[in-house]
Amino acid sequence: MVISHALASGMGGVRTAGDLVARMQMTENMRLDEAKEYVAGKLGVDVKELTDPVIMDEVRKELNIGRVQPGAGNAKGMEAKFNVAKLLDIKINSVEKFKSKTS
Repeated sequence: MVISHALASGMGGVRTAGDLVARMQMTENMRLDEAKEYVAGKLGVDVKELTDPVIMDEVRKELNIGRVQPGAGNAKGMEAKFNVAKLLDIKINSVEKFKSKTS
């Protein structure tokens, strides 16, 4: 977990796609290169663009998956996590718990 966190931070975390890549590494047991390819495919960008904060800010805004400073009407908190779970086709524990409480 420490290694995944360090790599996600090194990729810029939520400023770029580091948080998404780390999530795939930790939840789906993907290797770093595999996780980058998967996330890039789901985001519709090249792997090289995953670390570009300008490109990723636009991508995150378009897909509504959370940004460092989301503007009015943009996803924050749980809404962003719901969108990430749907986009990456994964289960996120907090999202699943939230769904079970509202059922």
